Amino acid sequence: MDFYRTRKFIGVALLTMTSVSSFAQDLIASQAPSDKRLKEIRDVRITHTLKVDLQNPASDIYTDWRQDYLRAVTGHVPANFKVDLRGFCMPTTSRKVTSNFGRRWHKQHEGIDVKVYIGDTIRAAFDGKIRITKFERRGYGYHVVIRHPNGLETLYGHLSKILVDKDQIVKAGDIIGLGGNTGRSYGSHLHFETRLLGEPIDPAFMFDFEKQDVTADFYVCNNKAMTKGVEDEMNIEQMENEVALREGSILTSSGISELATAEAQQTESMNNTASLNDSDAKNAKKRPTTTSATTHRVKSGDTLSSIAKRYHTSVDKLCRINKIKKNSILSLNQIIKLS
Repeated sequence: MDFYRTRKFIGVALLTMTSVSSFAQDLIASQAPSDKRLKEIRDVRITHTLKVDLQNPASDIYTDWRQDYLRAVTGHVPANFKVDLRGFCMPTTSRKVTSNFGRRWHKQHEGIDVKVYIGDTIRAAFDGKIRITKFERRGYGYHVVIRHPNGLETLYGHLSKILVDKDQIVKAGDIIGLGGNTGRSYGSHLHFETRLLGEPIDPAFMFDFEKQDVTADFYVCNNKAMTKGVEDEMNIEQMENEVALREGSILTSSGISELATAEAQQTESMNNTASLNDSDAKNAKKRPTTTSATTHRVKSGDTLSSIAKRYHTSVDKLCRINKIKKNSILSLNQIIKLS
């Protein structure tokens, strides 16, 4: 009889211990998510504090804030510049691309067209600051240009209505306008562009409208260093070696992971060092200050007329080759193609 009582007592004790242990575990478990949530909130606040000031987005690239012309920007972009695509928002929920980037009707189509209807919501792709709100009867119609901290500028064209003002700070996903058919447009759609230092990049390299997602977390623009309209600390010889002008866009891009980016930059650095060593060994004399017989670097006092006269060509030909107008303002150290 004592044996059964003893076994019953032991069983009750074990059950009590198990209940206490389970209660303690439940208590710990209930507290863990709260602690984790607090940490997440704290991390978000820290991250937000470290973000680039949206009052001066991409100030390490751009040296001006002109609000009259899309391409009239100055600044410097280093080689293999990495664009951060995280924190994006698709500008429209439409998945139908009606016209791609590239040659169209004997001229360059510098963005992509996405089918939207008049009145559809158009949103900012990233955090940024509104640089241009404008109407062009024979061009973009009502359009908005936003400069983003990641270095990109995005353009939203043919809107029926603009809902933001110049110098306004916007967040990714904020409504900036309504879809439309204004300007040179043959049916309601959104004309969407992505640019870096005024140069167009195919938006399809970064945005996949069909999947409503970006192509990668980061995008590397595989270009040589690009300088526009400003004096850089590097000497003229270095600038001539690094500034590249190519037909169409001077930028070619590719999605890439963080690790691959570091490896690519390290490889390029090693290749550049080897190339410079070989060049120094072969060329003891100083290189000429001109880029080549087919280009001219703009100097103080240069005009299209004086350049055309110097190289025995015409202003019309220079404008056609460089895709500029006769009244275009030339920037110091700007490269003019001659053929």
